[in-house]
Amino acid sequence: MFKIGEFAKLNRVTIATLRHYDVLNLLKPVKTDELTGYRYYSAEQMTILNRILNLKDMGFSLEEILLIVKENKGKETLKELLAFKQSQIQDNIDREQERLNLLKGYMEYLDQEGTTMEYDVIFKKTEEIKVAGLRDIIPDYPEQGHLWEELVSYIESNKGKIIPPCLVIYYDNKELENAVDAEVLEAITGELKGSDRVNVRNLESVPAACVIHKGPYKTIGQAYKAASSWIEENGYTINGPQRELYLKGEWNSESEEEYITEIQLPVEKKISN
Repeated sequence: MFKIGEFAKLNRVTIATLRHYDVLNLLKPVKTDELTGYRYYSAEQMTILNRILNLKDMGFSLEEILLIVKENKGKETLKELLAFKQSQIQDNIDREQERLNLLKGYMEYLDQEGTTMEYDVIFKKTEEIKVAGLRDIIPDYPEQGHLWEELVSYIESNKGKIIPPCLVIYYDNKELENAVDAEVLEAITGELKGSDRVNVRNLESVPAACVIHKGPYKTIGQAYKAASSWIEENGYTINGPQRELYLKGEWNSESEEEYITEIQLPVEKKISN
C-alpha cells in the first residue's frame, strides 16, 4: 500500500484532490490508520483514479462520475455515456464556431464601416406573382428553416411547380414582443390548391422602396439602413410589411458573398400637415 503523498505523486494529482475524492465517496483509501489518520491506497486503485481523471477531462461532473463509478457501469453502458457526452461536446463546438464566424464577420464589418457600401435605392411597383405561402410565428428571424421545408414538401407532394424567386414577408404584429410573425413564400405555376396551412394567391403589386443587397445575410442591415435613409430623405413612410426576395442563396451559390437579396419596403408619401 502507498501513503496518500506517495499515491498522489505516482498518479500526478494533489493530496487535496485525493482528500476531496474521499469526502465525496468517489475514491476512498483502502485503509486509514486510526492512530495517525494516515490514508493508504493500493495499486489497484490507480485504475479507478485514472478513469475518474479521464472522465473529468472529458467534461463529466464529479456527481456524474460518482454515479458511474458507484454503479460500476459496464463497458457498453459506459460507451453509450461517452457517445452522449461526445454529442454534447460537438454541439458546443458548433455553437462556438458559429459565434466565431459572427465575430469574424463583425470585425470585417467594422473594417468596412468607414467606407459605406454603395446601394442604389429605387422606387417601383413590385411585380404581382402567384405564390404559395406558409405563415407562422417563429422565435427569431433566422429560425425559419422548418417553414421552408414544410412549404416545399407541400408544393412538391401536391404536384406544384416552384419557380424563382422565393421570398419572406415579415408582418407587423404588435402583440409579439419576443417572436416574429413571418410568411415564407415560393413563386409557383400551375393549379396548386391551398390548405389550412398553405395560402395560394396572387401576391399583390405594391409601390415600394427597393434595394439590392449582395453578400451574406449578416450584413443585410446596411441595405436596410440605405433604404430607411432614402425613405426619410424623400418624404415617404412605410405602409406595409417588408419583403425579402432571395434571388441567389445557398441553393445556387458556393459562397455567402455571392448571395443576392432584394429588400422591398412598401411606402406611401407622407401627408403634409
